[in-house]
Amino acid sequence: MAPKTEKARNMVIENLLLLWLAALPLMGSPGPATISLAASGSAFGIRPSLGYLGGIIIGTIAVLLMVATGIAAALLAHPVAGQVLTAIAAIYILYLAWKIATAPIRPASKPAHQTQASPETTPEAKAPDFRGGVMLAIANPKAFAAIGAVYAAHAIAPHSLWLDNTLKITALALVIVLVNSLWLVFGAGFARLLSDPRFGRLINILFAVLLVASLAMALLSLS
Repeated sequence: MAPKTEKARNMVIENLLLLWLAALPLMGSPGPATISLAASGSAFGIRPSLGYLGGIIIGTIAVLLMVATGIAAALLAHPVAGQVLTAIAAIYILYLAWKIATAPIRPASKPAHQTQASPETTPEAKAPDFRGGVMLAIANPKAFAAIGAVYAAHAIAPHSLWLDNTLKITALALVIVLVNSLWLVFGAGFARLLSDPRFGRLINILFAVLLVASLAMALLSLS
C-alpha cells in the first residue's frame, strides 16, 4: 500500500505542477482585468487600488467556481446571457479606459514646506473600487475562456472526482491571486515616472489604449 500511496502522491504533485505551468501564462497574459489593474496601479498607486484588486480576485474566483460547477457553460450557452455579459464588460472597460486616460498626474514628493497644494494642482480622483472589480471580473470574457480551458484540460487526482475538483479550484485560486497582484505591482512601478505631466499623461493614455485593445482581442476570441 505504501508504494502505491507514494506513487499516487507523486502523480498528484506532477499534475499540479503541470496545471500551474499551463495556468500561469494563460491566466496571467494581458487581458481586460490584468491590464486594468496595471493601469490603475500606474494612475492611482497600489494602496488606492487594493479594493479594485480585491474585487478582481473575488470576481475571478467566482468565475472559477462557475466553471467548476458547470454554471459557466450553461450561462454562456444562452445567447442572451452571453451578450449581456459581453455588453456589461465592454461598457465598463470603456468607462475605465476613459477614467485612466484622464486621471490627474500625481506630483512627485515635495519638501515639507511645499506639501500643501491648491485644489487646482491636485484634483481629486478615485481609483476603481471593489464593486467595479467584481463586475469586470465576472463579465470578463477572457476569464471564462482561460479558466475554462485550463480547468477542462487538466486532472490532478483522476482517481477521485471530489479531490480533483478541490485541488484544481485551490490551485487556480492561488494563480488568480498571484497574477493579478503582480499586474497591479507592475503598473505601480510606472508611478515614479509620472511626475512629469506630459510623460505621465502619455503613460495613462497608453494604458487606456492597451485596455481597449485587450477588450477587442477578448471579443475577437469569442467570435
